Amino acid sequence: MPFYIETPALLQALAERGYAEPTAVQSAVLEPEAEARDLLVSAQTGSGKTVAYGLAFAATILDDDHLPPAAAPLALVIAPTRELALQVHAELSWLYAHAGVRVVACVGGMDPRREQRALAAGCHIVVGTPGRLQDHLNRRALDLSALRVAVLDEADEMLDLGFREELDAILGAAPAERRTLLFSATIAREIAALARQYQRDALRIDTQQRNQPHADIEYRGIRIAVDEIEHGLVNLLRFHDRGPCLVFCATREAVRRLFGSLQERGFAAVALSGELSQTERNAALQSLRDGRARVCIATDVAARGLDLPNLDLVIHADLPTDKATLLHRSGRTGRAGRKGLCLLLVPSPRRRRAEALLASAGIKAIWDDPPSAEAIRAGDQARLLADPLLTEAPLDDDIALAGELLAAHAPQAVAAALIRLYRARLPAPEDITVQPAEAPRPARARFGNDPDGQERDGRDMVWFRAAIGRQGRADPKWLLPLLCRIGGLTRRDIGAIRIFDRETKFEIAADCAGTFAAALDAGASPDLAIEPADAAPATQPGRPPARPGFRPAGRGGFKPGAKPRARPDTRPDADADGAQAKKPWDKPRDKPREKVAGKVAGKAAFKAGAKPHANPYAKPHAKPGAKPGAKPGAKPRAKPDA
Repeated sequence: MPFYIETPALLQALAERGYAEPTAVQSAVLEPEAEARDLLVSAQTGSGKTVAYGLAFAATILDDDHLPPAAAPLALVIAPTRELALQVHAELSWLYAHAGVRVVACVGGMDPRREQRALAAGCHIVVGTPGRLQDHLNRRALDLSALRVAVLDEADEMLDLGFREELDAILGAAPAERRTLLFSATIAREIAALARQYQRDALRIDTQQRNQPHADIEYRGIRIAVDEIEHGLVNLLRFHDRGPCLVFCATREAVRRLFGSLQERGFAAVALSGELSQTERNAALQSLRDGRARVCIATDVAARGLDLPNLDLVIHADLPTDKATLLHRSGRTGRAGRKGLCLLLVPSPRRRRAEALLASAGIKAIWDDPPSAEAIRAGDQARLLADPLLTEAPLDDDIALAGELLAAHAPQAVAAALIRLYRARLPAPEDITVQPAEAPRPARARFGNDPDGQERDGRDMVWFRAAIGRQGRADPKWLLPLLCRIGGLTRRDIGAIRIFDRETKFEIAADCAGTFAAALDAGASPDLAIEPADAAPATQPGRPPARPGFRPAGRGGFKPGAKPRARPDTRPDADADGAQAKKPWDKPRDKPREKVAGKVAGKAAFKAGAKPHANPYAKPHAKPGAKPGAKPGAKPRAKPDA
């Protein structure tokens, strides 16, 4: 289906770029019902949204296919990140190149004075980030009085980044009769509220199925030990040698560490994080597009808006924090109809969290182990045999030099030298410990109550010791997660935990003990000294045995210096008839009658004339005929005899 637009300049630009048929979102915004209306569009990443809204507002800024002189901007595009804003600027520049449209970018990290001069010289379209656009508004360098259309690209991301105040200031300075086009990956409650505030009778366009992952992306979960994440990443990059790759980390420090490590190993890598200047970030992306770099290690700042057409592989070195981050990271691949591969490095302690994350996104992942060194070398051999250098027609100079080499050396020696040269440029693969597949969970261990034997739930156990005890406030509540994180273990791999005064001994499953010890040798626990224990603890470190002169003081044990409360029983437990004998400390069930009678006898005697039902505990100085409880000296109020 061709593009149904009436602007020859735009049709020519699309043809030059190879756009033969519009995507789903591009067709939707070009429908007659969407003409001259506000639009609320939900579309997945890589669906051609930039070209879509560029075509959608063409009729709004062009007067009868003629462009007015460049002055105050007619269209404004707001993007959440610098990379996305610069990408939109590049897309709109070629789309409107034959129409003579001037497009100006205003993003953070660039020279603001140069942007002010470009705005003062006049333009038709401004693309920028919220912070820089508001800064130009405050300095009166940006005039929005003639604005005809405003576009909010990746509106959900702008709200997540806290740009609501900036959006209010920018859109509040624009004319009320403008068109407002709002594009978002999802239409959440906050986006719907934003649309109600700034749009009028907006047309809702939803070109993707809700809660459905990208159909062109294959997801795989890679089981890996905690201390071998970097080795697993190296082997994945070596095994999937298929063009540029994007590796996501959670922090800037992780980006710096992985970037330095991969460069030392010989990978052509670049880094992308918020601490870099905009010039450095642009250079990193350009080297990735040009092929000078193959691997880009980035934080989530690169998860939005990056358009790398040849990107076929995304690796999550650190698990995403939520479903949205997972989909936005992974959406950098599988774009424009291409197939993509997404790999998640999942340490053993985080397997459950990864499964829950994938399930929340509706993704069915294939679980696998990282490629071994043998598999990588086999792939290198296959790629060498299929290398285009061996099939291309040689030049005359090459033929002459090849003849001289064969004359001086045997053919096998020449081929072996070629193989060594080929392997020398490749980073060496790493040896990986194969992680066990998920197994049924055994019965739960009870801390400190396992027997002294070396077997638990059918698995052999090995003892380790940590240099912290009760005096250091050791507690299984934080020791257990710490051990899992250090050694890449799960709860079922840890047996009894026994806490003493100055140390703690614990069991590790024998099949995991080697990996755990290797993690300790690699410095996985710098703040807590842990080492293998010679044998199981000799005694149970729970409540100490009872000693004379001590009595229990609650669950905490025994209170020193407390007097014993021994109650010796000198009588037999039962009498001759079999009835249970009473013990001296047994409390009587009923009060003795003589005790009650004694209380009555101890009271003052009643005087003559007192009513028989009077309170027996009335005060002795009450006058005759006075009601119980009457005040002393009060006159009796005798009832007359009828």
